[in-house]
Amino acid sequence: MLTLYDREASGNCYKVRLLLSCLDVPYQRVPVAMVNGINQLDADYVKLNPRRQIPTLKDGELVLWGSTAILCYLAARHDPARRWLPEAPARLAEVMQWLELAQNEILDGLFRARAIVKFGIAGDLDASRDTGRRALAVLESRLGCHSWLADGEPTVADIACFPYVAVAGEGGVDVSPYPGVRRWIAAIKALPGFVGMPGI
Repeated sequence: MLTLYDREASGNCYKVRLLLSCLDVPYQRVPVAMVNGINQLDADYVKLNPRRQIPTLKDGELVLWGSTAILCYLAARHDPARRWLPEAPARLAEVMQWLELAQNEILDGLFRARAIVKFGIAGDLDASRDTGRRALAVLESRLGCHSWLADGEPTVADIACFPYVAVAGEGGVDVSPYPGVRRWIAAIKALPGFVGMPGI
């Protein structure tokens, strides 16, 4: 069985749990504690993940760290129809460009603003909120006229971008000016297998 090392309130861990639920793949969870903003890691965990971050996925002898890598692996491994991670080059590239947004503007903006406000992590809150609003504007440019980020159905692109957008308010970033984004949030919540996290 798959083992996921994660934390309940982490959006990056939640991405993995959400996809696992949508794929109906069983797994076991191992919590990784955080105290005063610092990961409480034992030596065995650091051997699994030298980046000292979460999530980490163990599948037999295979160990993967980083939510993007884990999402792509799970979609390729457990979705024979390749709906969640298309194989056609143009569709795959379209998915990957939104994964770039998730790991850049969404991370630097919405993730960081939430971390500063909710968890007391040091950082420039105004700059993070500005970056977060830019990320939302990019999402709106697509979602204002399309149901999903890539092609005509949900993919790992949607799963990767969703968590920190859905909890943007926890960092003081308002999603109400972005109707396409709000509609997309509701559509993801209506997916078969959807599960939430604190704040969603």
